Amino acid sequence: MLMQTYETRLDGLRRELAKRGLDGFVIPISDEHMSEYVGAYAQRLHWLTGFGGSAGSAAVLKDKAAMFTDGRYTVQVREQVDGTLYDYEDVPATSPAKWIAEHAPEGARIGYDAWLHGIGWAEEAHKLFAKKGIELVPVEGNPIDAIWDDRPEASLVPAVPHDDEHAGRSSADKRAEVADWLKAEGYDSTVISALDSVAWLLNMRGKDVDNTPVALSYVLAHADGTAELFIAPEKVTPELTKHLGNAVTVRDRADFVPSLEALKGKTVAVDPNHAVAGIFHALAESGATVVRADDPTVLPKAIKNPAEQQGHRDAQARDGAAVSRFLRWISIHAPSGEIDELTAAAKLREFREAGGVLKDASFDTISAAGPHAALPHYKVDEESNIPIPPSSIYLCDSGGQYLDGTTDITRTVWVGPGEPTAEMVERNTRVLKGHIQLDMQKFPDRTSGGALDALARMHLWNGGVDYGHGTGHGVGSYLSVHEGPQRISKPGGAFPGTETPLREGMILSNEPGYYKAGAYGIRIENLVLVVPAGIASEGEYLGFETLTFVPLDRRLVDKGLLTPAEIDWWNAYHAKTFAILSPQLEGEDLAWLKTECAPL
Repeated sequence: MLMQTYETRLDGLRRELAKRGLDGFVIPISDEHMSEYVGAYAQRLHWLTGFGGSAGSAAVLKDKAAMFTDGRYTVQVREQVDGTLYDYEDVPATSPAKWIAEHAPEGARIGYDAWLHGIGWAEEAHKLFAKKGIELVPVEGNPIDAIWDDRPEASLVPAVPHDDEHAGRSSADKRAEVADWLKAEGYDSTVISALDSVAWLLNMRGKDVDNTPVALSYVLAHADGTAELFIAPEKVTPELTKHLGNAVTVRDRADFVPSLEALKGKTVAVDPNHAVAGIFHALAESGATVVRADDPTVLPKAIKNPAEQQGHRDAQARDGAAVSRFLRWISIHAPSGEIDELTAAAKLREFREAGGVLKDASFDTISAAGPHAALPHYKVDEESNIPIPPSSIYLCDSGGQYLDGTTDITRTVWVGPGEPTAEMVERNTRVLKGHIQLDMQKFPDRTSGGALDALARMHLWNGGVDYGHGTGHGVGSYLSVHEGPQRISKPGGAFPGTETPLREGMILSNEPGYYKAGAYGIRIENLVLVVPAGIASEGEYLGFETLTFVPLDRRLVDKGLLTPAEIDWWNAYHAKTFAILSPQLEGEDLAWLKTECAPL
């Protein structure tokens, strides 16, 4: 019955496309802000296909359809999407545009929603299609919306001020910085369309997207320091209006496109990495001069001020106590074989909520037992949920959203009875060595994340193994858990930000791993803050301050493979973990912590 439903939806889309004179359509996971996580109203790919991952797309033609995912979702897409309806295609080996160019006939008209795709994608697809005699057509109204009868409405939850105490800077100060940039570059205005950029610029938060405290809105920032906020009127309270002040004009979200069209003769900066093609089209049609430039809020948002840095430390300390309680609970109850992945994730949420200040999870918890731990981006649901097997590895990647910080931590633990295999211990120790090496490294100011990536992999490489994801991503301050522009990843890879210079005040994850398909997976993740190195040096040097403090599982460590310096790191890390967490724990939790933090 479920697969028939997806077949009916696919047939319905094809009929809608035919009514519009279209021969195909491309469906991404996206919203009008190119968000990583999107609201229920924008989950068009999930509704059409059943795919529940956070990255992927589909292409539908009259007689064929395909799902496009990368290696993170190779297993998941086959579990969730009917292979009789969709071909499974691997990215980056192919793409929706390449697949359509290969399978659509000459003269075909392929539709796309310009408010869900970036301008770069639209331009590249147009060029590729033109070579094949295929026309790329922006649609008026998304055809999926026309057939999705019970589509949820976009959230109308009120937006709220984010106080200066936590933000560390006033919105007026941030807007003045953007205005100075506009004047220096000779621009009249800039479009701020990424939801976390809007939230940061206006010191405003919301509840419109799961896991990320943002409000659906746009901003036009002008060179005179004023700004226009486009947001549904139902989301605006007197408190928000007072917070924004006279220099910010609040307008209906529906006025956004007409306001873009009214910028004739103006020079407007738009970030092609964060703004959808529809914004570029509206400005071009208005007669405005469009300049492609980086969103001016991205870098200052990434460089955390002292208040944000301290907020992160405080949030991590509370979060670390909750995660430690959870790990003790797992150690007691999981060996019975009666705890499943969903129960464990719910219990972790319960421990975090017990503190009374949790606002949300920062992403869907990766509660991965046995072979599921070998899937780096596994997402447990009712269908995939399994009991945590006794005598196995359990991996949990999770995080919380707090007013003063955003957390992200992965711990890999051995679930008894018995002992882990020699291979498990050896692989985990190599992951640990890479984690330690990156954590301890000093480097010249403005070194890129790409230049540091191999440090986390070197011991795995020497053992003939590797991992397929990046080593580190930026993290927001009560904002997105995946924040640019910085990233630690292999140079020349598919991830943007690898070449971005690291700056003092940036926060990143440090998360090397190892994954044995069908068997087990390992990842060790802490968050780190870029700080002055504190060493004698010729020129400015930086290093990392560890922010995350939760015990690591010593049962998965071979002390004989560690150098004296690595053992010193382990002991110092756990001594500080005990110092930070022990005042928050008592009784058996405290006794467990003391045992786990004993010197190696």
